[in-house]
Amino acid sequence: MSLLAQLSRMFRSETPRSPLRRINRLELHVTHACNLACESCSHYSDQGHTGNLDLDEADRWMGGWANRVAMEEFCLLGGEPTVHPRLSAFVPLVRRHWPDARIRIITNGFLLRRHPDLPLVMKAAGNCDIALSVHHDSAAYRERLRPSIDLLERWQKEHGTVVHHWLSHGVWTRRYIGAGADMMPFEDGNPRRSWEICPARHCKQLYDGKIWKCAPLAYLGLQKAKYELSTKWDPYLSYAPLDPTSSDDELDQFLAREDEPVCGMCSSERRQFSLPNPLRGVSEPLP
Repeated sequence: MSLLAQLSRMFRSETPRSPLRRINRLELHVTHACNLACESCSHYSDQGHTGNLDLDEADRWMGGWANRVAMEEFCLLGGEPTVHPRLSAFVPLVRRHWPDARIRIITNGFLLRRHPDLPLVMKAAGNCDIALSVHHDSAAYRERLRPSIDLLERWQKEHGTVVHHWLSHGVWTRRYIGAGADMMPFEDGNPRRSWEICPARHCKQLYDGKIWKCAPLAYLGLQKAKYELSTKWDPYLSYAPLDPTSSDDELDQFLAREDEPVCGMCSSERRQFSLPNPLRGVSEPLP
């Protein structure tokens, strides 16, 4: 080995690595497709988007950040994550990059039967759970969901699968005005208040290899590609996510940032409404 190579190796071994920056939660769309159509979904999953994330690509995205950030929780979602035929393979992939993070799969549950190996994979990875997000409280919805609840109860008994139930329909709020090409931002003129009441203000997204402030910003480009959106969306479409080549100072500033002008696209009031039955082909309101 040359003297230059030896000195180079010595320098690398003695140079202290930057400490990992900690974030509460990082989310990953394993698919943009969804089997439900929840009006005003903050991920635009009711807008007819498709596309499954390739595992190799996901590996590259995670690899760009694994040595820079640590997290309390890494969420696999969508869309509806169980639409992806290889959902189970994402669990060990996340665990390889983040050994200590809790892995949470957020699902509406209807397609869990497609993944019989999921509880075994989760048990092997450790520190994993399933969050069953319930989007309606009608008899028709509950009847359709019953087999999935029975399946989860069996997984709990046989494999020790940890399951949380989220009654999402009870706290549903309107994230934008209209839908499709007619979708419009709120622009109430109070970005600070919009951030303060945002249910996803701590739900950063890993998308296209970059970290995004929130889902509405991360996937707005999908809406633009599918629909001819109003020019009112242009300021929000120009949002720049954090690139893995960013400096530590830029990363620190990004993680410390709370409200910013792009938060103005969302409402500054909690605009709750009764979510219509999101089962496709069913338009039954809440009782």
